Amino acid sequence: MAQSLMIPRIDLRALFTDDAASLAELRRGVTEVGFLVVHDTPIGAQRVQAVIAAYRAFFALPEAEKAQVDMARTGANRGWGGPRSEQVDPAANPDFKEVFDMGFEVPGSPLGVHAPNLWPARPEGFRATLEGYYAEARTLALRLLGAIAGVLGADPAFFDDKFQAPMALLRGNAYPPRPDWAGARDFGIGAHTDYGCLTLLATDGVPGLEVLLRDGTWLPVQAAPGAFVINFGEMLEMWSGGRVRATPHRVIGGPEARISVPLFFNPSPDVNVAPPGSGHTIRAVDHLQRRFDETYVHLQRSPGSAG
Repeated sequence: MAQSLMIPRIDLRALFTDDAASLAELRRGVTEVGFLVVHDTPIGAQRVQAVIAAYRAFFALPEAEKAQVDMARTGANRGWGGPRSEQVDPAANPDFKEVFDMGFEVPGSPLGVHAPNLWPARPEGFRATLEGYYAEARTLALRLLGAIAGVLGADPAFFDDKFQAPMALLRGNAYPPRPDWAGARDFGIGAHTDYGCLTLLATDGVPGLEVLLRDGTWLPVQAAPGAFVINFGEMLEMWSGGRVRATPHRVIGGPEARISVPLFFNPSPDVNVAPPGSGHTIRAVDHLQRRFDETYVHLQRSPGSAG
């Protein structure tokens, strides 16, 4: 495979000391591929394994218990979403995974992106585990954005004041083994580009994620706990004037169950993410809420209910 098509694998200890080769690979991953894998990060493997174990314990609960925190009861993406609660690809059937979402809370905010979180009574320690990891993951994501700004020739501090009340969503995805009935239009998650800025993805190491390369081939990509898959969304592609690449990806599903934990890291609601020099204003929240309304089945049924 040509070097230009390979997904960069970057040692963050080297990157954060301004290693020239690591910076060059970051630039290639950001502008040409749209994906990269990072390792030797401040978040260790044991921490990630504990988070995955917490999600696994929640998803193993009886459905009636999970339904107590069903996001379909809300106008936001908070709590549990059962199988087929999302449809990221309009040409495919709703995705057969289930999810649990939490995010940044702003008391009294009318915005769905800052809604209160919903917490189950079990498993024990679930909330504390997720909240602790959520804080660490946001810190790492912002540091990565600073490095990205630098390799694009911008001020590495450009993003620092843009994420004070972030629309940052932490999700646990539970993909079951691919069902026997699944057909060509059935996916763990259909082909899509992410909607927002940067995605920091931890997984249990089970393969499943595939990335669409520029030559039209689908390339499997995986990372063991402690390494992270990084990709970029439509918002950052627009915000950077097209310099950052948002790349389609999917999960078809295989014979093994799989858990992945993405942090969708997005700026504060009123940040202008319009292309630089365009003279336009596009609020981050308007872009993101429109895409959420198109994706979540419960929001499709009640458009505009998320504020």
